[in-house]
Amino acid sequence: MDGLLYLDHAASTPMRPAAVEAMTPFLTDCFANPSGSHRFARTARRAVDEAREQVAAVLGVLPGEVIFTGCGTESDNQAVTGSVAQRGGLAVTSAVEHHAVLDPVLASGGVAVGVDATGHVDLEELAQVVRSSDAVSVVSVMTVNNEVGTVTDMAAVAEVVRREAPGAWLHTDAVQAACWIDLREVTPLVDMLSLSAHKFGGPKGVGVLVARSGASPAPIIRGGGQERERRSGTSNVAGIVATAVALAETDAERGAEAARVGALRARLVQSISSSVDAHETVPGSACVPGVVHLCFEGIENEALLFLLDTEGVCASAASACASGAMEPSHVLAAMGVPRGIAGGALRLSLGHTSTEEEVDAAARAVVSSVARLRGAG
Repeated sequence: MDGLLYLDHAASTPMRPAAVEAMTPFLTDCFANPSGSHRFARTARRAVDEAREQVAAVLGVLPGEVIFTGCGTESDNQAVTGSVAQRGGLAVTSAVEHHAVLDPVLASGGVAVGVDATGHVDLEELAQVVRSSDAVSVVSVMTVNNEVGTVTDMAAVAEVVRREAPGAWLHTDAVQAACWIDLREVTPLVDMLSLSAHKFGGPKGVGVLVARSGASPAPIIRGGGQERERRSGTSNVAGIVATAVALAETDAERGAEAARVGALRARLVQSISSSVDAHETVPGSACVPGVVHLCFEGIENEALLFLLDTEGVCASAASACASGAMEPSHVLAAMGVPRGIAGGALRLSLGHTSTEEEVDAAARAVVSSVARLRGAG
């Protein structure tokens, strides 16, 4: 990390030291398979059980409602695909979901409803879609958008779903929410919820799927019967233990961190927008403290990211290169961001290791890079 300015926490945030410390013994000493019957295996299994209880406490659910998976994408896929397989019927989502939700919904013949200019799901359209269907198996709407940081009013979404399709299971991809939102306020509203450990300081390769009482999506990985036959595969003991520690520490620090990072976000936006013309896609009042999404008209984000990388700034864009041409992300397209602006999209995301010095240096790099590209044009 020496010499790098890391502003890509929404992609992956550094592991918390406490999580690294917690997982190490299960990589070196207590390496037994928790599915075994001997005392060494029982020690590993007890660590998984304790981690499950710790995660459940942070989420405000029962330990038996916590399923450990291999990643957030797997958790999302099981919630959607598993619900349709278990119940039949229609899957419904929003047009700005992560592809881990959007793709399985569309692959099942489901429907994606529109959003407004800030990425909030159109509640009237959602009501119309679920009302007009004979059977809706699952509705999935993310708590926090992974590209632009929009915070969904999950209570409003839940009210529509419970009123118009009372038999449907409601799922939320909360992968980007754990650092900024008390998920105890979200879990009572939904039937299923997905998390990914490396977004809040845990290791890569561990996800969580909460399946509340009454929701039983079919497993998509079968074989060993682990996780009470809901997700087969040898438990990643070290990763699970580290996930629980990281989530608990994130929960304990959330209030102070949200305030601290929120101030850094405002500083970053002000530093950039006061020097170059920039379009803030979602205002700070509508998104989480850790995400700044800006669009720069007249430049291509591929070129911008290249210049930022040469200056040591780690960031990301909301566009993907397809067939040699930059195409706006599906999120920005659904929000109605004009193509000429969306092509210059940049996401700068902050986290628990972000500092004022890092933010100031990154802002200077963005300003100089944008000015250079516009001057070259």
